[in-house]
Amino acid sequence: MKSFKQIISKVKLLVLFIILYGLGLGVKAQTIIIPVETAKNALVLQVGSNRDLNAIYFGEKLLNSAEYSQIPGTFKQTEDYTSLLNSAYTPSGSRNLMEPAITVTHADGNNSLDLRYVSHQIKKVDDDVSLLSILLKDPVYNFEVTLFYKSYFKEDVIEQWTEIRHKEKGNVVLHKYASANLYVKAGSYWLNQYHGDWAKEMQPEESQLTHGIKTLDTKLGTRANLFQPSVFMISLNQPASEDEGSVLYGAMEWSGNFRIDLEVDYQDNLRIIAGMNNYASPYTLKPNETFSTPAFLYTFSDKGKGEASRKLQSWARNYRLLDGKGTRLTLLNNWESTYFDFNENKLAELLKDTKKLGVDLFLLDDGWFGNKYPRNDDRAGLGDWQENKSKLPNGISSLVKEAQSNGVKFGIWIEPEMVNSKSELYEKHPDWVIKQPLREEHYFRNQLVLDLSNPKVQDFVYGIVDKLFMDNPNLAYIKWDCNAVIYNAYSAHLNNQSHFYIDYVKGLYKVLERIRSKYPKVPMMLCSGGGGRVDYAALKYFTEFWPSDNTDPLERIFIQWEYSYFYPAISSSNHVTDWGKQPIKFRTDVAMMGKLGFDIVVSKLNGNDLKFCQDAIQTYDVMKPVIWQGDQYRLANPREGSVASVLYLNAEKSSGVIFNYLVNNRYGEGSKRPILLKGLDAAQKYKLKEVNLYPGVNSTIDDSRIYTGDFLMKVGFNPDVNAGRTSVVLQLDELR
Repeated sequence: MKSFKQIISKVKLLVLFIILYGLGLGVKAQTIIIPVETAKNALVLQVGSNRDLNAIYFGEKLLNSAEYSQIPGTFKQTEDYTSLLNSAYTPSGSRNLMEPAITVTHADGNNSLDLRYVSHQIKKVDDDVSLLSILLKDPVYNFEVTLFYKSYFKEDVIEQWTEIRHKEKGNVVLHKYASANLYVKAGSYWLNQYHGDWAKEMQPEESQLTHGIKTLDTKLGTRANLFQPSVFMISLNQPASEDEGSVLYGAMEWSGNFRIDLEVDYQDNLRIIAGMNNYASPYTLKPNETFSTPAFLYTFSDKGKGEASRKLQSWARNYRLLDGKGTRLTLLNNWESTYFDFNENKLAELLKDTKKLGVDLFLLDDGWFGNKYPRNDDRAGLGDWQENKSKLPNGISSLVKEAQSNGVKFGIWIEPEMVNSKSELYEKHPDWVIKQPLREEHYFRNQLVLDLSNPKVQDFVYGIVDKLFMDNPNLAYIKWDCNAVIYNAYSAHLNNQSHFYIDYVKGLYKVLERIRSKYPKVPMMLCSGGGGRVDYAALKYFTEFWPSDNTDPLERIFIQWEYSYFYPAISSSNHVTDWGKQPIKFRTDVAMMGKLGFDIVVSKLNGNDLKFCQDAIQTYDVMKPVIWQGDQYRLANPREGSVASVLYLNAEKSSGVIFNYLVNNRYGEGSKRPILLKGLDAAQKYKLKEVNLYPGVNSTIDDSRIYTGDFLMKVGFNPDVNAGRTSVVLQLDELR
């Protein structure tokens, strides 16, 4: 008679056989094709006979979807020894030989993982949006991953993320957990990445990808995009230009540490693996617990960078940016007028200047808080969010009322995630501060970061915003800053320190969710010492972002140009300041290519400068719907010539605004040749008129002439930019 152990052993083998058979390992299963199609593009997945889920196509979609199944047979490349080179989500420790998307240690200590297709379903969210989910399971361990593909048909955009869960008898440790694993075939691949630093954001750098792995990542914890923004482009076969070439745009929707691996494999294909950075972050997953990754966003165009950016901008306005189809407030900021040195009387005069200038709102910047440790410089007070009684004896509420009496709104600056060691908050709650208990504190801009993985800190940060609005219901605007990175990462709250970097960002999102639940419509600027935190996960909660503390208008032309590939004009806060040597007209014209603001001493403007600013604001109010909601066409690249030119055109192709700038001050430089316009109706007739003229200056543009769209796109128009006309703004209107 067989022993009980022998019976149990045979039962286990039988169960394993049934599982393997059900996953298609015991029989040849029918090939399943799963296309993710948008208006012009397709990502095509295939379930093979062994239930591997592979990507077989990415690019312009085919007219006949039945032909997708023929694609693999057209390639005669070297052998794939693993059947995982083009895996839709590559596991590690089993057959895989390349960079994995996911790495785990099971409850029994085993490090291998195999993921096989189980099922998929497609949900129609609305006429434009569909959600595909694909369930993958390990045939041996009770471990599963669900892949999500959210497609936006008209915009040709896809968001991709994963959910990871298990039912093992103990905890599983996730060592890598990507959001997406793309697979692209081409003759060569050209990466356009970005780097930077404070006041030098979005510096482009293009290079050909070679075999091996190129990694784009950050480990800063907060202000994560300071050195390495989480956006990039991949051109296929040759570097894409503005209007020609095949190009993929990618962006991580995550406000913390990210990692993007770009691997050209031995078959000369490109594998893109993107997600949260697993640096110092193995994540322990309990049974039945779900680990969700942030979305990786991408779009593709076979007509160059310009079309790809218009798709992404349209998607952002329609689906992601808070109030992306709404309006924005023009403002006057006090920072460069007063810095920390102000009082109620000074601010009262600035409020009058706000009305005189003609903008909507006055923004009070840093320095309004702290009593025991007054915020008179950046070394003290951060964390103590009570009004400074010396500067503001009557509090913020009196300023809000003063603003109302002047016919303008009032907004305020906060940096609620941060603390100075010289503060009451630091003294009362040192356990709320991110710092190693045994190491010397190290400061970034004289400050440390609060531990948002701690629910008590989340309540505190939410309470800062909530109290401001409870005490001042008419408060109209928040500028949310984040100036420090994380040093000596350690949470007194967390038992598992390897969860810290992820739980910090999740804590930040919890706070922002609470704020938006109670205050859904209040405009908020996303600032991080400039553009240190610009991503589409954060922009769900903010109406706009601050691209850079560098407001020199010449520099801003380049910075705003690069941001515009990924973000729409309505999201970009651009202020007129005293940075740079350009005249007020040049500075204002550059700032108008987005959400206009001023940070100048209005009382020091001469009569003509003030008159120009007042008139420009009125002109802007007329043009801003086209700038904010129109299609953007880059006409002349400042990196390729002496003139920069950008067109914003409404959907009907009947109205537009063209900004033109001289970016080279060498002798005789200017718009020597006409600039070709784009996007117009070739058969329609148009007139061009120069606007935003400085008082007393006459235009050299003959606005009585009539042009067809065909002429303007094939021959072009010369804005007459030169050393005497360094900035020219043209209004384009169809002839009615």
